[in-house]
Amino acid sequence: MKICRLLNVVLFFGLSVFVASGQNQGPQTPEQKEKQLLEYVDKEVQRLSGLLNLEYWQEFYVDSTLTHDFKAMTEELEHLSAAKVENSDLYIAVQDKWMEQVDASYKRFFTDEQWKKYWKSGAKKAQQARDKRKNKK
Repeated sequence: MKICRLLNVVLFFGLSVFVASGQNQGPQTPEQKEKQLLEYVDKEVQRLSGLLNLEYWQEFYVDSTLTHDFKAMTEELEHLSAAKVENSDLYIAVQDKWMEQVDASYKRFFTDEQWKKYWKSGAKKAQQARDKRKNKK
């Protein structure tokens, strides 16, 4: 359930370019997007820290991983948007690629016990959904 929330937030960030352009308030500035991303990363670090009892250094790596990978994913999605790509499968493929990267990073610095708990908290279902989409192609 919580990983679904994570995926929804990732989807929100990735597609914020579309949403912002259709709202009355106008598009978000890069500073607003950056602030929103950093707020989400902070919340996710706190959530994972509470769920997995992360050490300080692990919190640092979760923060670094999410900040880097979400920024890179957002840039890639914005490039697709700027190129006026309409195929939603391409956007989802980009998101899946970066979520795979996040999970691979987590696996390197989570203990076996933390990884199993993370996996059971919804990451396994998210991975299965990504695999299903990948096999569908």
